Amino acid sequence: MTQSLQGKTAWITGAGTGIGEASALALAAAGASVVLSGRRREPLDSVAGRVQANGGEALVMPGDMSDARAVAEIAGAIGQRGRLDILFSNAGTNIPRRRWDELTPESIASLVNANLNAALYVASACLPLMRKDGGLMIHTGSWAAHFISAGPGGVYTAAKSAVVAMSHTINLEENVNNIRSCVLSPGDVHTPLMNQRPMAISAEMRAKMLTPADVADIVLYLAGLPDRVCINEVIVGPTRAGG
Repeated sequence: MTQSLQGKTAWITGAGTGIGEASALALAAAGASVVLSGRRREPLDSVAGRVQANGGEALVMPGDMSDARAVAEIAGAIGQRGRLDILFSNAGTNIPRRRWDELTPESIASLVNANLNAALYVASACLPLMRKDGGLMIHTGSWAAHFISAGPGGVYTAAKSAVVAMSHTINLEENVNNIRSCVLSPGDVHTPLMNQRPMAISAEMRAKMLTPADVADIVLYLAGLPDRVCINEVIVGPTRAGG
């Protein structure tokens, strides 16, 4: 049986679109007060408006999660408001020119910053907020971190693999403080990130993908588990990805 999220605070990064948006709406509908972060204020305001229209509480705190100072400022503001119970660290991206013969030092840095450094900065900033009362961290990993293929690109695959390792080490050190960390690694999800693929994806293929709501259901399930339960990792893919 899942626990109520009434009275709990959840911080969602990458909350303006896709998986982050769907998860923010799901967590808010379950009673959590949600803090919404991302680089662009406009989509965050739109999500917050939908939360509030349904009677929920949402606070918009925009920022680039690959900027350690911005992350620290948002985490500090959350701490001043009260406790943090749930983190859904979902910021990330990919680029079309992702093959090794297309990468540049600049594009490598942008991918590492968005997909790995952002996750590290957010986790590090949230741990002090959770050490007193415990809490749950959920980090968006990737199917690519477990099943290596050329499609996602080497840098994205390496960065998401590191996120998996990061989450497991948090459990090794922080379970004693009742902090639980789960890396959620989905396969193809029909989100705006699919538009960054090197080749266009057909409507038929998109229809076979997971939806953001599918992943949000898993986030909501994890968030509602009792504190005694630590699910270290979830790998989920579309049933008909191959055909």
